[in-house]
Amino acid sequence: MLDNTDIFILKELSRNSRITMKELGEKVHLTGPATSARVAKLEDNGIIEAYTIKINDVKMGFYIHAFITIFTQNTNHKPYLSFLGTQKEYVIQNYKISGDGCYLLECKFQSNESMNTFLDALNQHANYKLSIVINKNS
Repeated sequence: MLDNTDIFILKELSRNSRITMKELGEKVHLTGPATSARVAKLEDNGIIEAYTIKINDVKMGFYIHAFITIFTQNTNHKPYLSFLGTQKEYVIQNYKISGDGCYLLECKFQSNESMNTFLDALNQHANYKLSIVINKNS
């Protein structure tokens, strides 16, 4: 069970995972070693799974952000999933969903041409409905 200090630690680490344990401890009113022990416990319990960075895809040349609802052609999804394994440059996340479609695929593309090439190859494994992100409101 998480207490308020643990929750505050998680919020602070979500904002800046590079913060020192001393700085984090000052924010949560603990010593650096006590904070470090709390963080280690959160890691050991699987609450903190990884530390990561946020990359600006547009500055990296990926100007198109798309969500693709996937409709597999049969109950064998392995060909589709194998295909995704070869497309890691474009795939951000693949969600298995209920409702309309089998998967919701989140992708990024440098251009309409690269997106079209991806969609042509995807169509060998599944049907799809494409939605392109116009604006991301934070």
